[in-house]
Amino acid sequence: MLDIVKLLNANHTHVVALSVSESTDSAMARIVVSDPERVQDLFQQNNVAFGICEVVVVELREVATQLVKLLAALFMAEVNVHFTYPLLTRPRGLAALALNVDDNECASSVLTGAGFKLLSQNDISR
Repeated sequence: MLDIVKLLNANHTHVVALSVSESTDSAMARIVVSDPERVQDLFQQNNVAFGICEVVVVELREVATQLVKLLAALFMAEVNVHFTYPLLTRPRGLAALALNVDDNECASSVLTGAGFKLLSQNDISR
């Protein structure tokens, strides 16, 4: 993980969110980065195994109450959440949560309709 973060920092790209899970056989690191296209090129050039998935990033003004509302909205729309991680940075000074869901378009529509602010790549990049 250290080598990956050093590679990103050396190329002026930052980890915005991070999740690491380890088993006896392997470890999986999921990262949200400030410049996904640059990271894809860097990983290809440096033979780093990777996959790409899109996430929906939601701003949370009041985590204690809005998390319940967010999950309830997704539940009612039958949108499955595969994994989540909080952002390490605080865009606009507020908490934010990255969500990998089975239907980004539906989740985005439902969450926007429920009054949540969705953040774009520009919002989360430094």
